[in-house]
Amino acid sequence: MSGADVNLVLRSTRVVTPEGTRPAAVTVAGGAIDAVLAYDTEVPAGARLEDFGDDVLLPGLVDTHVHVNDPGRTEWEGFWTATRAAAAGGITTLLDMPLNSLPPTTTVDHLRTKRQVAAAKAHVDTGFWGGAVPANVKDLRPLHESGVFGFKCFLSPSGVEEFPELDQEQLARSMAEIAGFGGLLIVHAEDPRHLAAAPQRSGPAYADFLASRPRDAENTAIEGLIAHARRLNARVHVLHLSSGDALPLIAAARRDGVRVTVESCPHFLTLTAEEVPDGATEFKCCPPIREAANQDALWDGLADGTIDCIVSDHSPCTTDLKTPDFASAWGGISSLQLGLPAIWTEARRRGHSLDDVARWMSAAPAALVGLTRKGAIEAGRDADFAVLAPDETFTVDPAELFHRNQVTAYAGRTLHGVVKSTWLRGRRIAADGVLTEPTGRLLERNH
Repeated sequence: MSGADVNLVLRSTRVVTPEGTRPAAVTVAGGAIDAVLAYDTEVPAGARLEDFGDDVLLPGLVDTHVHVNDPGRTEWEGFWTATRAAAAGGITTLLDMPLNSLPPTTTVDHLRTKRQVAAAKAHVDTGFWGGAVPANVKDLRPLHESGVFGFKCFLSPSGVEEFPELDQEQLARSMAEIAGFGGLLIVHAEDPRHLAAAPQRSGPAYADFLASRPRDAENTAIEGLIAHARRLNARVHVLHLSSGDALPLIAAARRDGVRVTVESCPHFLTLTAEEVPDGATEFKCCPPIREAANQDALWDGLADGTIDCIVSDHSPCTTDLKTPDFASAWGGISSLQLGLPAIWTEARRRGHSLDDVARWMSAAPAALVGLTRKGAIEAGRDADFAVLAPDETFTVDPAELFHRNQVTAYAGRTLHGVVKSTWLRGRRIAADGVLTEPTGRLLERNH
C-alpha cells in the first residue's frame, strides 16, 4: 500500500510498538496500519492528522474471555451493551464465551443463532468460542470448520445446567478429538473432588466462601490437564488462573514441551481476599479472589512469562442474583470496561510499563487465538487503537458504566489511566464516553 492511499495519521509522543514505546506517526490506509514512521513525518496530502500529544497510543486490547449471555439471558448483558463497554474501555476485539447464553454455542446451529444476534449489535470486532460438553464430541469438528476459535470446557459444575462439565474420560475424548484437527481446548480447571471435600458453609462471610474453593482444587485439575495434554500432544489453555501454587507445574510442563498456556484476570491481580467485605458478593467469582501473598505470586508469573495474558472473564448478572449469601449468589466479576485502568494502576505500582500491559492485554491474547491482524501497532495490522492518559485518575462510579447491570467489584476505587478514545480499523468508535453506531465485524478463526 503506498503513501498515496493514506487517509489518516495518528501522532503521539508515546506510541507503544513491539519494539518499545517511542514518539511516532502511524499512517492508516484502508482501515489498516500502513507504516509506523518518525514523529515529525510530513502528513500526506489529503490525509487527516490526529495529534494526541503526550497521551499514549496503545494497540487496541483483545479480550478473549467475555460472557455476553446473548441470546437467552440478555437481561444479564447482551452484545449491544457488552461491546459498548468494551469500546469505552479500549478493547477493540472480544471473544464470546459459549455458555450463559441460550442456546449455548455447542452446535453449528447454535453458533449460527449467536452470530445472527450479534451481527447488528457489535461495536467491536467479535469472535466466538465453541463449547465442549459431554454429548457433543461429534459437533466439535463442524464447529471448528465453522470458524470458532477453540472450545471451552469445565471440569466442575459450570453453574448452568445446559453446559455440563466433563469428567476425566470425557475430557480425554474431547481433547483427543480437538487435537486431531489442531484445535485449542480452554479449560475451567477446578477439581470437583477437592471442591466436594472442602467445607461448604452458606452465609455472608467471605472467608467461608474462600475455604470452599481451595487452591488444591485448581492445582490438581491443572496437573491432570497437563498429563492429558502431554499424552495426546494437545494444545490446552488454562482459564482465569487464581492459584499461584500452580505456576511451577505449568512452567515445568512447558520446559518439557507440553503445549499449555495460561491467563489470569484483573480481579485476581488487583483485588485481594483481605479487602473483600462480608456480604459483598460483587466480589464473588470461581475460582475466587485469593490472598495478597498469592497475588504477588501471580505477578511474578506475569513477569517471568509463565502467565501469558490478562483477560477480563467479564461474567455479569442481574443485581438480584448478587444476594449477600456467598454460597448462593451468582459468581462473576463485571470488569469489561475497567480492565485496562485496573491493571495499569497495579502494574505501575509494581514497576511495570505500558509495554508490558500491551503485551499481556493485546499481543498475547491475539496470538493465543491466531488473530494475526490484531494485537500490535505495526504495518499490516488492523488500525485498532486505544488512546490512554496514563497519569489521569478517576473514581469508579457504577452508574457511568456501559455494562447492562451496573454492579462491579471496582465501585469506589480510584484508578490510574483514562481511556480518551478507541479506534477500530481507523475509525474512532468511542471518545470521552461517547460512542458511535456499531461497526464491529464478526470474526472467524484464521480469517
